[in-house]
Amino acid sequence: MTDNTPAKTPALFEPYTLKSVTLRNRIAVSPMCQYSAEDGVPKDWHRSHLVSLARGGAGLVVAEASGVSPEGRITPGCTGLWNDEQRDAFAPIVAEIKAAGAVPGIQIAHAGRKASANKPWEGDDHIAEGDPRGWETVSPSPIAFGGGLTKVPREMTLADIEKVKADYVAAAIRAREAGFEWLMLHFAHGYLAQSFFSKHSNQRTDEYGGSFENRSRFLLETLEAVRAVWPDEFPLSARFGVIEFDGNDEETLGESIELIKLMKDRGLDFIDVSIVFSTPTAQIPWGPAFMAPIAERVRSETGLPAATSWYIGTSENANRMVETGQVDLVMMGRPMLENPHWPYQAAKELGKDRPSWTLPAPYAHWLERYR
Repeated sequence: MTDNTPAKTPALFEPYTLKSVTLRNRIAVSPMCQYSAEDGVPKDWHRSHLVSLARGGAGLVVAEASGVSPEGRITPGCTGLWNDEQRDAFAPIVAEIKAAGAVPGIQIAHAGRKASANKPWEGDDHIAEGDPRGWETVSPSPIAFGGGLTKVPREMTLADIEKVKADYVAAAIRAREAGFEWLMLHFAHGYLAQSFFSKHSNQRTDEYGGSFENRSRFLLETLEAVRAVWPDEFPLSARFGVIEFDGNDEETLGESIELIKLMKDRGLDFIDVSIVFSTPTAQIPWGPAFMAPIAERVRSETGLPAATSWYIGTSENANRMVETGQVDLVMMGRPMLENPHWPYQAAKELGKDRPSWTLPAPYAHWLERYR
């Protein structure tokens, strides 16, 4: 007797709706810097890169960290959203991502003291003093990151802080004008916003340093300013480093959770749980899906939907994380570079019904017909 009961859809391939946006599955492409822009303008490389990942079956494709100002880029090759030329170059890429069935997102960022760096394959360190490609870096306090990033940043004035907040607002407006439907604020990885919150990088004695309230101020004010201009029907998310791996993890994680609750009160819709990366001496316990339990705690204690990344790797790990409620989405980076059709591979491995149709019809037709 034939069992005609439809196969259960794996949790990883269930749709996900937030605000007015529905993702076709729980697979999100992490923002991954390509270091291939010119004057912040995305090029054919970015179109090919992002659209191929959308065609590969992901539900959400987040474009790389894009500087809210020229000095906010990590390297001279990073994309930006500080002018209309950049916005207009992103617009057709966004349209193609949507046409491929994915939701287009973008991460906007300021690199702070980690800015003015060489491309990773050209040294992954600060551009040498006197090199015309470099620029002055800024940070809450004049403390160099360390390692190869030895440039001492200029301590930001209150006027500098106001300018950066305004730059975030202008970039958010351009992101919407370009057609993006998911906005991610880069509040992680030792870049500017994270530097305000971390005690390793913030030794200010004014209203932006010292106490938990003061170290939180820049992030909350920036979030509120962006929330005021970002359409309410579209998700506003943040990638935030919640743990340092510096020996004070419980204290840092506890403060981070309290800050995320305040972000939620001010209109944050979604949190991407990540690592602080504010010191090169952090002892990070790399391993399969090692951030999943931390993301689960953040999701549970804040009530915000959440994602995380870092060494998720396999379809089994990804599906389990969603199925057990650790996360709502999985942020996939390197696996998608190794195989832009990773969602199809995962669909087959997890026993999804008609896995070929994870891919566009011109591919799915042939794969299903002759399998």
